[in-house]
Amino acid sequence: MTSEAPSEATTPEKSPDSRVFNGFRGSLIGVAEALPGISGGTVALIVGVFERLIGAASQLTTAIRLLVTGQGWRRTVAEVKQVDWGLLIPLMIGMVVGLLLSARLLAPLVTDHTQYAYALFFGLVMASLWIPYSGSGQRWSGANYGVALVFAGLAFWLTSLSVAGAADNPLVVIGSGAIAVTALILPGLSGSFLLLALGMYEPTMDALNNRDLAYIGTFALGMLIGLAVAVKTLRWLLEKYHHMTLVVLTGVMAGALRALWPWQGPEDDRSLHAPTTDVPQTVGLMVLGFVIVTVVLVVAHRKENPARGRGRHARTPSRR
Repeated sequence: MTSEAPSEATTPEKSPDSRVFNGFRGSLIGVAEALPGISGGTVALIVGVFERLIGAASQLTTAIRLLVTGQGWRRTVAEVKQVDWGLLIPLMIGMVVGLLLSARLLAPLVTDHTQYAYALFFGLVMASLWIPYSGSGQRWSGANYGVALVFAGLAFWLTSLSVAGAADNPLVVIGSGAIAVTALILPGLSGSFLLLALGMYEPTMDALNNRDLAYIGTFALGMLIGLAVAVKTLRWLLEKYHHMTLVVLTGVMAGALRALWPWQGPEDDRSLHAPTTDVPQTVGLMVLGFVIVTVVLVVAHRKENPARGRGRHARTPSRR
């Protein structure tokens, strides 16, 4: 499947209005990427650019690979010309604007009201588990539940480790960027949630707000690496082993919810505590987060279902 067909079926993307609209759609995706639990991929699906975005990203990474491996300047230029720049450039600009605005608003919330912020995020991610769980359209077997449980346990253990000072390690920042960008390939997987689980959410938001160019540049390098390697790999896994990949992702997301438990110790401790303080308000925010994502998923399903048919939920382009 190529990206040309969808563009022919829609309004021309080269008009100024279309570019502005693509920028607006990108800003919505950027806002979603800053919210743990609301996947930028899900929002891309809702606004109708998911497949074209993935197709453009795939072509761009192919061009980069051709250039890096020295397979010819002409082949590289030819591949670059195939990229849907009319969509990609305004979309990326909009995403950056939306992300910066969200970072300005969310960073103080997480820092000053950690328990309430984590409660809201916990509800967001809890509802998001439905996407990878139901994404393959296949019934889970007992072995599937066992695999998910193993990866949930692994994620639970990893998110219990202290990550204090990790933001000072360039390799950790690069790895965080690479991991976060993979969230765009799979609706339901939140890049911000992955950063939270890694303990890199607040440092990244602070870097964006403070215009820390060294951190941002290092993080962007990780995103490029992730785009060139991890996204291609994940896309291949989703095409070849779609059901099992979603089983593993469901387990990882469920286990990593540990990072968002509202009642826990400081970053250098990360021990879990029973609900004690402000329980009604905290639980209420959990429910609110759950409802928000549920509404987003219902809208996405209604928009996707007529084009995809039943049982085709949040998949990469079909191989047919």
